[in-house]
Amino acid sequence: MHDPRTHRSLPERSRPVAAGRAEELLASEWERFASSTSASREHNDRASRTLPLGVTSSFQHWDPYPVSIRSARGAWLTDVDGRRFLDLSMGFGAMLVGHLNPVVVEHVEQALHETGTLFVTPSPQATDMSERFCRRFGIDMIRFTNSGTESLMYAIRAARAFTLRKAIVKIEGGYHGGYDALQVSVKPALADIGPADAPVGDVPFDVEAGTVHVVAYNDLPMLERTLAAHGSEIAALVVEPVIENLAIVLPDEGYLAGVRELCDQHGVVLIFDEVKTGLTAGPAGAAQRLGVQPDLITLAKSIGGGLPLAAFGGKREVMEVVVDGRMAHFGTYNGNPLVMAAARAVDEICTPEALAAAEAINVRALTAIDEVIAEYELPAHTVGLGVKGCVTWSTTPVRNYRDYKATDFGVAELAWLWGVNRQILTPPGLDEQWLVSLAHTDEDMSLLVDDFAALARALRG
Repeated sequence: MHDPRTHRSLPERSRPVAAGRAEELLASEWERFASSTSASREHNDRASRTLPLGVTSSFQHWDPYPVSIRSARGAWLTDVDGRRFLDLSMGFGAMLVGHLNPVVVEHVEQALHETGTLFVTPSPQATDMSERFCRRFGIDMIRFTNSGTESLMYAIRAARAFTLRKAIVKIEGGYHGGYDALQVSVKPALADIGPADAPVGDVPFDVEAGTVHVVAYNDLPMLERTLAAHGSEIAALVVEPVIENLAIVLPDEGYLAGVRELCDQHGVVLIFDEVKTGLTAGPAGAAQRLGVQPDLITLAKSIGGGLPLAAFGGKREVMEVVVDGRMAHFGTYNGNPLVMAAARAVDEICTPEALAAAEAINVRALTAIDEVIAEYELPAHTVGLGVKGCVTWSTTPVRNYRDYKATDFGVAELAWLWGVNRQILTPPGLDEQWLVSLAHTDEDMSLLVDDFAALARALRG
């Protein structure tokens, strides 16, 4: 049973998709994509001469080329071919308040015209936001960074300084940014990671990871064995409280509380990576929603209104390692007044009422998609947390990475491309999830539901 503060709806009946039907539709959809995206193709050709793959971050690329966006406002994008897209990616949560939100624009413009963009000194703006975030997320101390990767790196370093241990534990399949220690077993090939009950860490050649133990999500006995064998060497366990790089994988009821207890027993710092959950999980993040307090949390994306803001923070006793010099934390742009202005706007906008209204829109969309799944007896189910949701192409719950690898990626790719060709942009395949921002409406989400119903008819055609 999944945690009751999350959403999962499994179908009562289902039928397989006819053999070859998804492949047939996918081939047709790729032809349609090529015929309607000539400007994106030309832009990618140009960009590839100076940008590897023609993109500024590798996740932006897909074969044969991605859609290139020239502008955005609210919940909508405009691509270089002049087509408007409903944005259901929303910067993986960074655009929670919508593109060019007027409150964010007002605060940032004031900073640009009256305050300044960078002092490299203490400032009232950073102090104000530290107080606001500590109140909101229920933590004692916080430091600002510029990306989720930075925040995870410093959180691990803080845990090492606090425990005087070096090793870490991470979840198999989980992604936590670019820091070397967290590049182990990020969506690895099953052939490279050993049996499910004794996973082997997969380390890319370019990575110097240190000692990293890999465990399955939702498997307390495996974590208990790992900590019993290596606990005296382990500084930290890093986990997304709800995994959001494998679509959405929910914690079993009681799992996170069990993780908390095991970390306490072995003196291991528990780090919740809330870079992707954060405010998208609720007004105080996933930790508060699920009722389990970590020692440290990392934040990014949703807290910055589209500007590059991240943070790490938590219990005073752990964060004191920065105070007394056991760990130094640096960064020229940390907490600069421009991003603090955006953060202040987000904090003002993201009231419990505003986030509850967006979540209600998401729940209504999930419920409508559940009805389509039931009507067409599709081999799929919905999962949701806060303002995020997804369709997982499996009739059974996905509880860990191995379950995720058993889902139907062919139909998932089709579902994604089907939407792209009808001007609904979600992140590719099963890797991510849609996001209902504060700018989305029920009418917007009905486009997603109608699109999914059309796909269902085509699959059964």
